[in-house]
Amino acid sequence: MENAFVHEQAKIGQNVSIEPFSYIAADVEIGDGTWIGPNVTIMDGSRIGKNCRIFPGAVISAIPQDLKFDGEKTTVEIGDNTTIRECVTINRGTKDRNTTKVGSNCLLMAYVHLAHDVVVGNNVILANTANIAGHVTIEDFAILEGVVAVQQFVTIGAHTFIAGGSLVRKNVPPFVKAAREPLTYAGINAIGLRRRGFDPKIIAQIEDIYRIIFVKGGKVSSAIEEIKAEIPDSAEKKQIIDFIEASEKGIIRGPLS
Repeated sequence: MENAFVHEQAKIGQNVSIEPFSYIAADVEIGDGTWIGPNVTIMDGSRIGKNCRIFPGAVISAIPQDLKFDGEKTTVEIGDNTTIRECVTINRGTKDRNTTKVGSNCLLMAYVHLAHDVVVGNNVILANTANIAGHVTIEDFAILEGVVAVQQFVTIGAHTFIAGGSLVRKNVPPFVKAAREPLTYAGINAIGLRRRGFDPKIIAQIEDIYRIIFVKGGKVSSAIEEIKAEIPDSAEKKQIIDFIEASEKGIIRGPLS
């Protein structure tokens, strides 16, 4: 910790390494085994888990870039085993969610920005320069390629894959790939699902569900009723239906829309 500033009130775990010229504020908690690289700024409200790695230039828990923010006490929470690369910025929450949260086993590549009240699940990868606006939710195992921009209040479902350079203005249901402009369904994320051990029969069922929603055409509400009637029950079927029925903002378009 030589040549770093660590406030005496900060709670630092065992075997934490803090490299020179980093700044650790008073209301900060850092879990065991975490590495803080040089020139990292960790501000009040940071709650960082165990065995994380935070690279030079990152700024964690700066106040929100939100004119409605009124100085309320909020946090940034980061899970265990998460890597935050160079120049990532993560703003703390507002009174909406009171926190900005990143799960465990995540990778945030260089220049990623997470705005206030974003919630990122576990095992998520955000590639270089992904920009995530306020109040966004990104569920477990999602992968966003480089230069993806996500509009505020959007939800990106679990096990999704968003192609590089995409603009995400609508909710993206679980298990799908999305690309093009405007953002469009581009199939299911079959490669990712196989890598994570999904049963081939379940993968085929997910594909059948999205064929009804996106390829067959017609209203999404009618497609959901057909899926409920025709597709055998499974946890994945329920997950998809629940996601879409809760999507007040609407979901991405199909290739024929």
